[in-house]
Amino acid sequence: MTYDILAFEPDNVVDADFPAWWAEQLRWAENHSYDDVAVTSPSLNRFYKELIQTFPPMNGPDSPTDVELDQDPGLEDRLADYSIGTKVVYGAFAWSQEPEAREIFTSLASKHGVAVALVSDRGEILRPPEH
Repeated sequence: MTYDILAFEPDNVVDADFPAWWAEQLRWAENHSYDDVAVTSPSLNRFYKELIQTFPPMNGPDSPTDVELDQDPGLEDRLADYSIGTKVVYGAFAWSQEPEAREIFTSLASKHGVAVALVSDRGEILRPPEH
């Protein structure tokens, strides 16, 4: 089991339509690799690049090398599994990382103006403050 959380552009879907929209996203049917941050929006791209400074991906081009893992004994515990779509950045974290992952994920989402769905927390949706 993992602690799952999702970032998305706030204009993509209203809260009432979120369950159906998310079910469509979960098909992972877009024609690209889901570990390529270049496919997503600029805001989600910036959000992801900052997020992986603390929680690097376990797979893909941004994942740490074996040397980096050897040099930082705690790094392996912070690895996350990401799926990046044109409209979403989905993260699956170890439950032991839940408090910090949730705090950093939601803080960075607010900073970068993206919405969050707390998938493992009954799907609560957090939207960025209006500017």
